Amino acid sequence: MKFWKMNGTGNDFIIINNMEERIPRDQLSAIAKKLCERHMSVGADGLMAVEGSDRADFRMLYFNSDGSLGEMCGNGARCICRYGYETGLSGERQTVETTAGIVTGRRIDRRLYQVRLNDPTVMEDRPVTIDGRTYACTYVELGDPGIPHAVIPVEDLQTHSAEELLSLGRKLRYHPAFPKGANVNFFEMIGEDHLYERTYERGVEDFTYACGTGTGSVVAALTQRGIVSGHGVKVDMTGGRLIIDINRTGSRIEDIYLTGPTNLVAKGEITDEDWTLN
Repeated sequence: MKFWKMNGTGNDFIIINNMEERIPRDQLSAIAKKLCERHMSVGADGLMAVEGSDRADFRMLYFNSDGSLGEMCGNGARCICRYGYETGLSGERQTVETTAGIVTGRRIDRRLYQVRLNDPTVMEDRPVTIDGRTYACTYVELGDPGIPHAVIPVEDLQTHSAEELLSLGRKLRYHPAFPKGANVNFFEMIGEDHLYERTYERGVEDFTYACGTGTGSVVAALTQRGIVSGHGVKVDMTGGRLIIDINRTGSRIEDIYLTGPTNLVAKGEITDEDWTLN
């Protein structure tokens, strides 16, 4: 099985061309879980299978590292847009069919790509209480079916206890206020149109180095409240910086553009001697 390994701001992925590999869809979940396991295999936050589409240049099936099917992945979409361009599946502008809807992409230069994320379908205040403490929270879903995100401010996030943050992220991820579960996005403002973010991702069940849809959700919520301008908003994470641009009409968020670097880490072939497809 041939693969590419890529990352977008530290959010890392395995990409396989399923138009060539022809792996039955009911086996992709198990393959993702196996290949994404760090130390024992290639290791990644998720796996993307490229398939044909009659609605776009190609279709992206996204699987989290635990094997669960995700609606979409923003940083994954940027990487797969580069994959599409470099393999001839698309031109410098890309259309990608995802479970959450059509995502469009644009090549800016060899490594820099921008994608238009799915529009918010839900954005509402939804305070949550954990261990007797109530946290301000904006709940956001992008696309349909929506990718669920909890947006929560945390003071001194950059120096916050990692152990405490991990415990809080796990509890919030399964909170009853989020029937589908949620990606938990902690943030703090560190300057004008500049914030720091950490995301605990469902399906990975840990903090990742970056989360594209999470970043878009945070900036969308802050733009709607007038806390940021929505133009060239800088978001720093463990893996680096992403830029968000938003078109806003009144209180309606209509377009969320995610821009950031991609990194092609490796191209290769799976030769795992301890594992075969059943």
